[in-house]
Amino acid sequence: MTISLNHLSIRTLDLEATASFYNKIIGLAEGPRPPFQFPGKWLYAGDSDNYANAVVHLIGIDKNDPSGLKAYLGDRDVSSLQGSGAVDHVAFFLTGLEDKINLLKRLNVPFRERSVPLIKLHQLFVDDPNGVVIELNYPAEEKAAMDAKAGVN
Repeated sequence: MTISLNHLSIRTLDLEATASFYNKIIGLAEGPRPPFQFPGKWLYAGDSDNYANAVVHLIGIDKNDPSGLKAYLGDRDVSSLQGSGAVDHVAFFLTGLEDKINLLKRLNVPFRERSVPLIKLHQLFVDDPNGVVIELNYPAEEKAAMDAKAGVN
């Protein structure tokens, strides 16, 4: 198994000001982002051709239509999005998807799965004991191998 910290996600009501801060103060640059059903920006440290360099994911909150965000990441009370409460989740790159799913099931730890085909990523979302969302990212090939083994198309 390999593991590395992937990115920090921040929910924000002011997407442009937050992106500007990370650009001007930290030196991150906006780059490609999958076409999620909610506003946001991915900010890169280094080459934006490699999505692994997108170290800060900004999640914009569309007050007029938050349904895409709610469906993908769940709802949050806007009043809680101050200080550390604005941190949406912490993500890690790992390998060993099948073993992780088996472990989560064995321990009765609820998880949510998503696939992001554009960047060939399979995701598991779990909540830590404090309610912090932890995103576990795996190469999509591992999910495809699991599906092939199970006879799923």
